[in-house]
Amino acid sequence: MIEEQDSDDFDTEDELDEVPYVEFDISVSPSDPTLELLSNQIARNDIIIPFYQRRYVWKIEQASRLVESFLMGLPVPQVFLYVNNEDQLEVIDGQQRLLSVKYFLDGFFGEEDNKGRRQVFKLKGLSERSEHNGKSFADLPPRDQRKIRNSTLRTINIKQIKPTESSESVFHIFQRLNTGGTRLKPQEIRNAVYRGNIVGELRSLNILPEWQNILGLSKPDKSQKDVELVLRLFSLYKSWGSYEKPMLTYLNNFMNTNRSFESTKAVEFKRQFPVAVKFVNNNLVRPFRPKGVINSAVLEAVMICVLENPTITVAKLKSGYTSLLQDGEFQNNVTGGTTDTAVLQNRIRRAKLFLT
Repeated sequence: MIEEQDSDDFDTEDELDEVPYVEFDISVSPSDPTLELLSNQIARNDIIIPFYQRRYVWKIEQASRLVESFLMGLPVPQVFLYVNNEDQLEVIDGQQRLLSVKYFLDGFFGEEDNKGRRQVFKLKGLSERSEHNGKSFADLPPRDQRKIRNSTLRTINIKQIKPTESSESVFHIFQRLNTGGTRLKPQEIRNAVYRGNIVGELRSLNILPEWQNILGLSKPDKSQKDVELVLRLFSLYKSWGSYEKPMLTYLNNFMNTNRSFESTKAVEFKRQFPVAVKFVNNNLVRPFRPKGVINSAVLEAVMICVLENPTITVAKLKSGYTSLLQDGEFQNNVTGGTTDTAVLQNRIRRAKLFLT
């Protein structure tokens, strides 16, 4: 049995990945919609909150102070929206502000609890002398209600013009502009940007007990670095010979073009992955940890071999794995610039030489 990590964070050895150079033709247009319009757009799904894990986290006092800012005519930071292919506006930055406004206009703070109950949204935490403290939207005098409904919030609407065949600019916009309390990690952003069946399929594969055990996790990683490893294996499975750095861009493009998860490769990978992780979990003790924590490059090379060569015997796996870790050329290809094209392809070739 592999020891589980005590921390919620999934530790892996650092990899040096080339920072992708990106250049896009995008349009940026500001607008000043009213709060009532923004609330209605969210209700109609014209504005969508594309994050899958991190939802509304503000406390009622924070949301109350935002509402008070509008009542007092104070400036409020702008929000960033991305115009997707369906002409929906995806929230890049500003979801806490937008949802706070909607909740106040709706009269309820947050979503329903597991018993279907919702908290009435009464302004809280304002100055004791504030005339608005303790009031819901319905409690406000008509003049203040109109002021809230008609107040505007500056939005920056971003749309990719070129290239039309890829939406990778969305990923980089999310990565650079999202300013939430906890920065989103690459796989979390991918799940938001490249929505499709692939999101659920990767998660299903990731929660396999044997896979989580190999990684030493007691529960899936909150930042989804474990899911990213599954995506990495899926992307390289029977395709590593055509890999091109940087890894970040490679994974983005692959997830974008495989959103449906319906290809022959997807069907094969879904079938082979559970078999491969069970085989490795049952026969290698604390694998892929040459320096104590998971080395993604070692994991990737060995797992690709096992995935592509299901006839590997237990004896060959054990002896080959031990010899592989002692191979100088392989060692040189699993540290430092591990995502370089030639380095990645060479370490998989070395792994195949020892394991098959």
